[in-house]
Amino acid sequence: MATYTAQSREPGRAPVGMSNRIDRWWIGPLWFGLVFGGFIVRTTYRVFQNDYYESGNLLSPFYSPKIGIHWTVHLPLLGDKVVSPAIYILIFPLVFRLTCYYFRKSYYRSYFLDPPGCAVTEPRAEQRMKYTGERAFPLLLQNLHRYSFYAAALLIVFLLWDLIQTFRFENGFGMSVGSLVFLVDIVLLSAYTFGCHSWRHLIGGKVNCYSCSHLAQTRHGLWRKASFLNQRHAFFAMASLIWVAVADLYVELVARGVITNVRIF
Repeated sequence: MATYTAQSREPGRAPVGMSNRIDRWWIGPLWFGLVFGGFIVRTTYRVFQNDYYESGNLLSPFYSPKIGIHWTVHLPLLGDKVVSPAIYILIFPLVFRLTCYYFRKSYYRSYFLDPPGCAVTEPRAEQRMKYTGERAFPLLLQNLHRYSFYAAALLIVFLLWDLIQTFRFENGFGMSVGSLVFLVDIVLLSAYTFGCHSWRHLIGGKVNCYSCSHLAQTRHGLWRKASFLNQRHAFFAMASLIWVAVADLYVELVARGVITNVRIF
């Protein structure tokens, strides 16, 4: 059983990362750091690539909804770069994820070692008494999560419309491999979005009695379903993150002509 002594939290008593834990606690922070870091690199590349985001009835989720606003920025060593419309779209799900409870815990551990894990020494233990939580800047911005949820939910509507378009062909209804890729994407993103604490509070919060009315009973039923997703929030968070990058890569490869979007029927 892991122990956490008072001495391990005193400045200078133990180096960062020391713990009596015998499990491989560092695998989680390392895995998240690599995956999320890779996603940020890939997303940044796509924002400045500004091409190969659409092919036939496929539209990259990074560029949905499709808008035509472009602007140019000057980057040191890289010169002038045209920023794609994706930056206007990605900012909303990015804020939603960065302020998500699961992601907060994960990137605090992976990138700031604050703390690296439960019962593991951290680099700023002497500053714990100064911790103000979300009452002061910059952590005050974490409260944006409850508002960014609405933007994330709206994006689900746009992505659902994009999914419907993948079943439309010149000669009528059909299905392709891209349709399946987009279907998995919308399922994972929806499960992550509607398993969020903000959604649970919205549909089930501020109710003193769940059995006092039919409306309260309905809200309780919805709250339980959201709670089912919330229990698996970590899985859906990472699975949706990875798959949205997979969907974007699939559209890019099809647009480049590297692969063909095979029609199933």
